[in-house]
Amino acid sequence: MSILFELADVTVERAGRPILDRISMTLMTGTRLALVGAIGAGKTTLLRTLVGLETPTSGRVVAFGRERRVETDFYDVRTRAGLLFQDPDDQLFSPTVIEDVAFGPLNLGLARATAIARAEATLGRLGLSHLSTRITHHLSGGEKRLVSLAAVLAMEPQVLLLDEPTNALDQTHLGRLTDILTGLSVAMVIVSHDRLFLERLATRAVLLKDGHLTPAYLHRHVHAHDHVHVHGGDSDHEHRHDGAGHGAHADPAIRST
Repeated sequence: MSILFELADVTVERAGRPILDRISMTLMTGTRLALVGAIGAGKTTLLRTLVGLETPTSGRVVAFGRERRVETDFYDVRTRAGLLFQDPDDQLFSPTVIEDVAFGPLNLGLARATAIARAEATLGRLGLSHLSTRITHHLSGGEKRLVSLAAVLAMEPQVLLLDEPTNALDQTHLGRLTDILTGLSVAMVIVSHDRLFLERLATRAVLLKDGHLTPAYLHRHVHAHDHVHVHGGDSDHEHRHDGAGHGAHADPAIRST
């Protein structure tokens, strides 16, 4: 395993208030990290900091083996780490689906024919070829979410940063999204309030609260009803209950202050 991202004592302030307060964390290859916390805790800010869309007040951001300080340092980071926005409408802006999915490869410098071929291949892998010629803003919310994921995956990223990917999805599209992500081998940071979704995907978990990161645990209680719970804690262990599935370990690379 190798290090993809490392934050060292990173603080991000807004209007003089720390949103992230001396956060340190490491994301390794193969890790699917669940990032949980209350609404407004700063989870989106953390994702945006990883790709240089938020500027730290202090601390170090290291991505793919290099410290990143200024905007130009992050250009190649954004081609290697795909950020899926909360709202697909913020990500999709071309007239048709195929043009939206081909946009990223074109920005990588691929010839148009090559970019279109990659977009078609990506849509095919995700079972979305039937949407290729559709007008993007005519899609349903679930279709837009899957197409926006296709647009990110067409960049062939090494890391996926997923910001509330299950928002407003019906069960059919949620199932398809979950199956797609489960079948990918890339590292992920997943922000979601959907505990069942996180329990299926995540290998590790952290809690963002009051600007600080602490280890967390996701596990399932299987009783008359199925619940997923988030726990804070300091030791790296699994909570298991009779009949329970796997739990997501706390990330041992989190160093809270």
